[in-house]
Amino acid sequence: MLPGTSSWFADRTWQDPQWTVEELLRRKGSQRISVVLPALDEEATVGAIVAELVPLARSGLVDELVVMDSGSTDRTVEVASAAGARVAHREDVLPALPPVPGKGEVLWRSLAATSGDLVAFLDSDLVDFDPGFVVALLGPLLTHAEVQLVKGFYRRPLRLESSGGGRVTELLARPVLSALRPELSGVVQPLGGEYAARRSFLESVPFAPGYGVEIGLLLDAHSRHGLDGLAQVNLGVRKHRNRSLAQLGVMSRQILGAALPRCGVPAGDDADFVQFTQVAGEWLPEVAPVALADRPPMREVLGMRSGTTLNGCGALHSPV
Repeated sequence: MLPGTSSWFADRTWQDPQWTVEELLRRKGSQRISVVLPALDEEATVGAIVAELVPLARSGLVDELVVMDSGSTDRTVEVASAAGARVAHREDVLPALPPVPGKGEVLWRSLAATSGDLVAFLDSDLVDFDPGFVVALLGPLLTHAEVQLVKGFYRRPLRLESSGGGRVTELLARPVLSALRPELSGVVQPLGGEYAARRSFLESVPFAPGYGVEIGLLLDAHSRHGLDGLAQVNLGVRKHRNRSLAQLGVMSRQILGAALPRCGVPAGDDADFVQFTQVAGEWLPEVAPVALADRPPMREVLGMRSGTTLNGCGALHSPV
């Protein structure tokens, strides 16, 4: 690693975070904290995650616990609501803007559906979820004023990899960062879905629409605030659903679409991503559309709509 990266890793990596809810409550002061779970057909896991987070809301550490539904067709909405979350539908937030598919889209819209000064994002497909994830992610933000974005890292026992990263992390994201933004080579999980940030930062940057959202936010935080604006915490063990190789191809294209322009390399516009499958001895193309256009900074969008009510979104700011 570069000398500056080695120094940052030593100073801003918490391998065994020890913050407690009581300590963070004292440091929180008047700040509001939102926890957001993006969800698409996650009825099997989202309820248990929400149930584990409800005590943090009751303690006063978390002010908003919101599941952002991305068009689920199963019982995700009912399960999340019954467990104690407030559910916001992507179509109901900024309704004048037609939604596009993808994780980044619902995370972007969640900024208009919440009001926390600090926002923690958690994937909703986690198994055996530990609410300590949230406490650890909030720790650096509440104890170090310069930190803007906190990434979680972890071990994945349900995967075959022995390292912390998944296949896309090790084969794509880490090599891209090493080549184009080597200062970030000390980030253990650049694509991890568990992270927290200050709203002031989140509302000031564009959001990639799909799975490029995490690397996009990481690169933007580094560009705007340097390594001093970043931190990472060890979340221990993270179990979640594995994805097929075909799904990872589309994901990788989205990640490149977010990362390359932020590093000064053209990545092309929205495009079709072509993969091949063999059927009865013939190789046939399968085409998947890939959205690459970023959503603009939410601060600009809300500024254009100042003085108006976003389809009753004021109600979305109520605490748990």
